[in-house]
Amino acid sequence: MSPAVYLSLLVVLSCHQRICSGSHVLRFQAGWSSDTTLTMMYQSNEDKCDLVMNLNSSERCAFVKNTSDCDMEDGFINYIKVAFCLLPTNLTPLVITLCIIWLLFLFLILGLTASKFFCPNLSAISTSLHLTHNVAGVTFLALGNGAPDIFSAIAAFSNPHTAGLAVGALFGAGIFVTTVVAGSVALVKPFPVASRPFLRDVTFYMVAVFWTFLMLYRGTTTLKETLGYLALYVVYVLTVIISAYIYNRQKHSMNSSDHTVARIPAEFSSSDSSDDDVPCVLDGSIQQEYESEYRPLLPYTESTAQILLSALNPVDSRKWRRKSWRWRTLKVLKTPLEVLLLLCIPVVDPDKEDKNWRRPLNCLHLITSPLVCVLAFQSGIYGSYMIKGQFPLWLLILLLGLFLSAIVFCTTTNDCPPRYHSLFALLGFVVSAVLISAAASEVVSLLHMLGVVLSLSNTVLGLTLLAWGNSIGDCFSDITIARQGYPRMAISACFGGIIFNMLFGVGLGCLFQIYKTHSYVQFEIEGLLTWILAGSLGLSLVLSFIIVPLCQFHLGRPYGIFLLFFYAVFLVIALLTEFGEIHMV
Repeated sequence: MSPAVYLSLLVVLSCHQRICSGSHVLRFQAGWSSDTTLTMMYQSNEDKCDLVMNLNSSERCAFVKNTSDCDMEDGFINYIKVAFCLLPTNLTPLVITLCIIWLLFLFLILGLTASKFFCPNLSAISTSLHLTHNVAGVTFLALGNGAPDIFSAIAAFSNPHTAGLAVGALFGAGIFVTTVVAGSVALVKPFPVASRPFLRDVTFYMVAVFWTFLMLYRGTTTLKETLGYLALYVVYVLTVIISAYIYNRQKHSMNSSDHTVARIPAEFSSSDSSDDDVPCVLDGSIQQEYESEYRPLLPYTESTAQILLSALNPVDSRKWRRKSWRWRTLKVLKTPLEVLLLLCIPVVDPDKEDKNWRRPLNCLHLITSPLVCVLAFQSGIYGSYMIKGQFPLWLLILLLGLFLSAIVFCTTTNDCPPRYHSLFALLGFVVSAVLISAAASEVVSLLHMLGVVLSLSNTVLGLTLLAWGNSIGDCFSDITIARQGYPRMAISACFGGIIFNMLFGVGLGCLFQIYKTHSYVQFEIEGLLTWILAGSLGLSLVLSFIIVPLCQFHLGRPYGIFLLFFYAVFLVIALLTEFGEIHMV
């Protein structure tokens, strides 16, 4: 999964049973009095799951079973009990290796579900709602691209002992994207960046980081502040829309003043609309020409069974012949997972003539999709739920799905999609969101177990494994976009997406906990590392805000090398701080 993941494996395996004494990042106040808060702090310090590594091997299982901090409510598997109770101690290295492999598989589930199912259905929903590209880009597209980060943050905030993962992941991903990804784009394709959109995105991100820093510094946040924190993204969306309106007015005035087609200055060329739309148009036209080239000359009607089998085949034979052996190997590994996801999640494609209508498969989705939601929602707590203690909920959902599937199958044809076909995009959106949330919960639980076993803090796991795993797809996609000749779109994606991830990851995580606990949220800093994270991210943004205008908004290779060097220095300092080599006097 890229050099970043391999580096993370070296970081994890280099720690040999080091005991970490840092406190939890987040605790939730059950009441409003200070006495209750002090009591909870005292209890949390006594019942820390990290202390299990101080005990003998024979005592660890009993400690895990009797310590409330070791109980993981989220996730299908209690990985801590698996590590200390199910398997003997001499197999701990094997457990760590298997957990890292399982972690990579979970990241693969997150990436495939988000890219192949979540984003396409969001695009179909935005098309059905007739949203402009600018509004869709900063709302639905941002949600689709940031789904793994946001759901991972919400899952991490659900427990006090894993909240450090959210802080580390959001700040770590922010530094990774704004330095490594942006620097790689500048190295691959030096280009002049659009001035106003760049300054707008960096300014809003600096405000979001500073606001988060204030919440961490004060150690608390209220409902009103959380709502204001989320409202900052609404202000950002309105700013993008107004900027696009001004850009279109200026473009229209320039075209009307010139009877010939005028060339738009570089200052406007990728600000908010024009440059971002080019790849979509090109891809659509190329796809149409590609499909028309292979369209049969004589009409051919597939049977229902053939339609089902072809819809469940994720491998394009024409693309298979053109790709390298590395792509084929990865495709073989991903194919079983893709087939399972195709069985469970419908996808609507407005760009195709038939809107990706596959009658037998879509009818099957009416059975499998609701079942997956019931069995995967909140780590499967509703899978064993009994209605009035007698009738299982999953059986009721199965019967309703069979009934709806029979109606749709009998009232539709294979060739023409029904008028309500767009509702399948909403169904696919819900199912993919539930699966992403379930996979994110497993990632958080698994990383928490690795932190306990390896005596690593949640913050360092968040800024390395979780941040790299969630951001590596963006890194490859942005570099690919830059190589194809659209570096401005790539650099816009670097800054635009992480604003959404930061505000909604922290904001929704805190909002859900306020709703769940009926009290405000309090933060406890996990030591110097959290401040290094916040300070490094703020410093990288300030330097970009100063250096890029001084370079006349031209992102060249020296700037890219500087960003990569900045991230390397930050990573070394963060790891030295985690290992105790750097500490406060």
